[in-house]
Amino acid sequence: MKIEEAIKLLNVNSFDNKLTELYVDSNRIPQEKERYLKAIDSYRAYFGEGEIEIFSAPGRSEIGGNHTDHQHGEVLAASINNDAIAVVKKLEEPFVKVMSDGYSNLITIRLDDLEKKIEEEGSTNALIRGVLAKMKMNGHLIGGFQAYVTSEVLIGAGLSSSAAFETLIGTILSYMYNDGEVTPIEIAKIGQYAENIYFGKPCGLMDQMACSVGSLVHIDFADPENPIVEQVDFDMNAYGYSLCITDTKGSHADLTPDYAAIPQEMKQAAKCFGKEFLGEVPKEEILNHITLIRELAGDRAALRALHFVCENERVKKEVDALRKDNFPKFLANVKESGDSSFKYLQNVYTCHDVQHQNVSIALALSDVIFGEKGVCRVHGGGFAGTIQAFVPNYLVPDYQKEMDTIFGKGSCEVLKIRKYGGIKVL
Repeated sequence: MKIEEAIKLLNVNSFDNKLTELYVDSNRIPQEKERYLKAIDSYRAYFGEGEIEIFSAPGRSEIGGNHTDHQHGEVLAASINNDAIAVVKKLEEPFVKVMSDGYSNLITIRLDDLEKKIEEEGSTNALIRGVLAKMKMNGHLIGGFQAYVTSEVLIGAGLSSSAAFETLIGTILSYMYNDGEVTPIEIAKIGQYAENIYFGKPCGLMDQMACSVGSLVHIDFADPENPIVEQVDFDMNAYGYSLCITDTKGSHADLTPDYAAIPQEMKQAAKCFGKEFLGEVPKEEILNHITLIRELAGDRAALRALHFVCENERVKKEVDALRKDNFPKFLANVKESGDSSFKYLQNVYTCHDVQHQNVSIALALSDVIFGEKGVCRVHGGGFAGTIQAFVPNYLVPDYQKEMDTIFGKGSCEVLKIRKYGGIKVL
């Protein structure tokens, strides 16, 4: 559709329903409309007039299963109503051109040059090139496009900005060149490949799956090539609670070695039993052979193995509690998950910089504020970034105020679960 047609459609009140469905909060519609219109204006400033399409991909919140996905375990995760959007035009030329909000350089990727480039590791270029390469490798069509991207999923804030971006690029290619037929699960796998191989960050599949599939999902990665995905019905508001994510302002930027050590040490523990991943080792084996793990892999690997087998069970308990409408039991398991991450997984702060413990401070203050009324845990990869809290609605204003006082205005957000993963909006 032409740019002017898109602008007119966005200004029609009937389109509010679509935006409300996407962002799950009617109060956000004015700001989202303004954001879309600003994105279109920015696209026009960089690329000119013509036909455009608009795509969206959400961030994610890990609800249960902290660092279980990369060991072929289980997770409970949700797409959230903060997203990345792209204003896009299909190109006949063999180039993908991406301009991102807040950046001055246009990224240009040639479609005949999709080999991994070592010098691009850790960059947006690597993610785009990796998604294009894997999409082509999987037998799908790829082609040129130019896009202006703006995101509410902030880098280093623990909401999976990279997975949202990968999902966005994969969704664009699916709709523009493959009639929208590349499945959300395959788009997630393509994104993981781009992040692991091209970007150079070891990660499981949970982030990409939650961003791509949408809704609250229980995922079993026992067979990572064919993960079992099931949606879980969950209306938090019905229980009088809200999901709050607080950005403690600690960046993930220099923490790749800390992240990488977790799957490495878990694999070392699994190797004690002749297995590659802990998901292949029964809990009883871990418990009965802790001494062996300590001798061969070290104490931290043993603790992380214990975290994994117990956390995997907790995911099942959380899903069961929600299905049985037992919200207090669900909250109890969330609290146990947070305690396990702090004590056994040890991903709340980096041991290389113990003087800075933003996440620890946020968790401690949350416990003091909540008492027995709410629960909190480290959110996502850990070491910096965000914490997650389930907060009684009546406490939310006071909780937000306290978190914002400590970590800066706007640090604490109330998020909602959105039912869509990567999607074409216009």
